[in-house]
Amino acid sequence: MDNVLSVIPLGGVEEIGMNMTVLEYGEDMIIIDAGLMFPQEDMLGVDFVIPDFTYILENREKVRAIFLTHGHEDHVGALPFLLREIKVPIYGTPLTLGLVREKLKEHSLEDTELRSIRPRDIIHEGAFTLEPIRVTHSIVDGVAYGIQTPVGLVVHTGDFKLDPTPVDGQLMDFHKFSEYGEKGTLLLLSDSTNAERGGFTFSEKEVRRAFEDIFSEARGRIIIATFASNIHRIQQVIDVAVMFGRKVILSGRSMVANAQIALDLGYLRIPENTWLKLDALKNLNDNEVVIVTTGSQGEPMSVLSRIATDEHKQIKIKENDVVILSAKVIPGNEHSIGRIINHLFRRGANVIYEKVSEIHVSG
Repeated sequence: MDNVLSVIPLGGVEEIGMNMTVLEYGEDMIIIDAGLMFPQEDMLGVDFVIPDFTYILENREKVRAIFLTHGHEDHVGALPFLLREIKVPIYGTPLTLGLVREKLKEHSLEDTELRSIRPRDIIHEGAFTLEPIRVTHSIVDGVAYGIQTPVGLVVHTGDFKLDPTPVDGQLMDFHKFSEYGEKGTLLLLSDSTNAERGGFTFSEKEVRRAFEDIFSEARGRIIIATFASNIHRIQQVIDVAVMFGRKVILSGRSMVANAQIALDLGYLRIPENTWLKLDALKNLNDNEVVIVTTGSQGEPMSVLSRIATDEHKQIKIKENDVVILSAKVIPGNEHSIGRIINHLFRRGANVIYEKVSEIHVSG
């Protein structure tokens, strides 16, 4: 069986989340992503679900490296638990590794070898030669991989969307995909999220128009909940806030940490004196501020949840507040989000969410 390529999905197939795929040839094995999955409401006492690593641990001497497609939790969230058992290098783009580095620090895994890559680099690991390919997605710095094996070419797309006008101007590398198509591909492992839906996905830039309309009419504070990893969405909020003369306050540990990482790496542009700390809120008029926060999925201890239930010490809902949920509801979170929206309405906020405004596009 030494001349057989085995492709072993350990998660992410016929489910949303927990993405992890093993490629094995002879005495060499590589891993693409190591994600987690968030539990449904009826999974009491479960914080998250991770793949079964048994096969990897039984063949740990074969594992050459882990390759990451992007920094979403459903692709990198299980890394700390795997790295407690095996020590191998991790390849990823700068932002992906920046997010992973913070995660590994929390688990005292700072000694993990992180190797930064760029699109079109060539990486050799055992029997495999990999080339990262730029893709557009709801998080910056995503890549697919062209994987040359002894028996043929495998293309793993990671997560992607076809966005002709990305916020950062970095287009998906269609030329490289076309090149692989011309050469001939043995196997395509493709993202299929929303593939059953007709039509097409709007560009991320479409969200800006919705933000501009809301900002132009708002007379009080604007509170926007979105994913902390959606750097493009945060960038658009900042750009529109500057346009309307509002300061930006980021709230939530992951929101602040991710924004700082993206800023340090040059993926986020924030004019001087625009990003203020939460303590500055008390010194600003309501029409001078935008608060960007976590909690778009109704997580019980998130900033938005605590605001909605009046448990946040510094942010209290006022009658003229506009609260925007700028994210799609992950299946299983509908009831949690519904409760948050109801609480916010009861406290006098004007709540805007995907079903009533184009304040989110699929990534």
